[in-house]
Amino acid sequence: MIKIKKNMRALVVGLGRSGVAATKLLCKKGIKVTITDELNKSDLKDSLEALEGYDFDLELGKHVLKTFCEQDFIVVSPGVRLDIKPLQQAEKMKVPILSEVELAAQFISEPIIAVTGTNGKTTTSTMIAEMIQASGKTVFLGGNIGIPLSEYAIRREKCDWVVAEISSFQLDTTFTFKPHIAVFLNIAPDHLDRYSNYEDYIKSKMKLKDNMTEEDYVVLNMRDQKLMSLLNGVKPKCLYFTSDSPKNMPPHLAEKFQGVYLEPATTVHLKCPRWKEHAFPVKESLLRGLHNKENMMAATLAAKLAGVSNEAIQKVLVGFKPLPHRMEYVARKNQVTFYNDSKGTNIHSLLRSLESFDEPVILIAGGRDKGEDYTMLGNSIRRHVKNLILVGEAKEKINRAIGDFSETFLVGTFEEAVYLAYQKSRSGDVILLSPGCASQDMFKNYEERGDYYKRIISTF
Repeated sequence: MIKIKKNMRALVVGLGRSGVAATKLLCKKGIKVTITDELNKSDLKDSLEALEGYDFDLELGKHVLKTFCEQDFIVVSPGVRLDIKPLQQAEKMKVPILSEVELAAQFISEPIIAVTGTNGKTTTSTMIAEMIQASGKTVFLGGNIGIPLSEYAIRREKCDWVVAEISSFQLDTTFTFKPHIAVFLNIAPDHLDRYSNYEDYIKSKMKLKDNMTEEDYVVLNMRDQKLMSLLNGVKPKCLYFTSDSPKNMPPHLAEKFQGVYLEPATTVHLKCPRWKEHAFPVKESLLRGLHNKENMMAATLAAKLAGVSNEAIQKVLVGFKPLPHRMEYVARKNQVTFYNDSKGTNIHSLLRSLESFDEPVILIAGGRDKGEDYTMLGNSIRRHVKNLILVGEAKEKINRAIGDFSETFLVGTFEEAVYLAYQKSRSGDVILLSPGCASQDMFKNYEERGDYYKRIISTF
């Protein structure tokens, strides 16, 4: 893969957060940078202000094919599709195309803990970082969450550990990126509007382990059979987390088990020859659902590998607060409880959120379709959902797939969906926003959708 050197020519495609960070890093390394974006100056005002004082060329409003083909390499932002014509032409011309993560990694020497998976990445990454911090060590948390890795690469102050949430879009164009610890939470169909099929999405996720060696570690969800088959026989040492007790495992697995398990549902057990056995009580945790218990277990293992004490881990397991828009408790009004799971943008996430409740659920779902099979939701809707309220571009498709499993309403506006949910609720019900879809049909992003949900609730 390309070795980045001073005076090379680079094109940054997309001037979002990662594009800004990549530009700063490239300029500081003496690279001749051109930025291209299909948006215009007024749309990119904040990004351009963040780059004041940096020297670069700018092509806005459209992509110029010639510019793509004249570069030594191209840095593409995760929000940019790789099948656009200029990138395809550049690839034919053998111009290297890399992600901002791949760029940044060339300038990071500190050990990296990388977290990937279809769901739970942000919660797990944040929990790991808090555990490391609670142990008295320094940590940078970034990647797909918050601050791009390129921002860390240009910092003067370095940390003991870098924790990076890594998405499939970032992995698409990585070639040398190598974490010391890779956490694989789960794998399920997602982003099928960007990938031609599920297998391509899986291939992207699996790139995370490609450069790891016997000196590195993979933390792996033992209950995810797809992940288990994909990561069988990898070079790094594997440690596992599972909600199954070893006594319920086949003998050949129980004897060799190394990692953490859940038994009972309120205790995380550490069982690995590297460390003394230990039990972490999590009954007082603020996080709901089995999926969050899995996130806790994954974080515990990664933290132990980073040298974090049991005391620091326990402190975070109990004190960690749900992140905004991820099964976030919003309010309780007239004995009705509201949860905001706007980050639940795929079917797998929606299923796991529903399984977190024993109470009757009024579910608000819908948005921009990502090419998933909504019929998979049928049994869970039948078991958990009292009323299903559908909104957004995908509402008709979802209704055809699962509208018969609950009393279902199709509405025109998001505000109408929330008001109808409250109108239909009774004492003891849960109103859950977990869309199972992207937000860009009605909102800029899932954060804007979740914030609007909370604002509406505040008026009740």
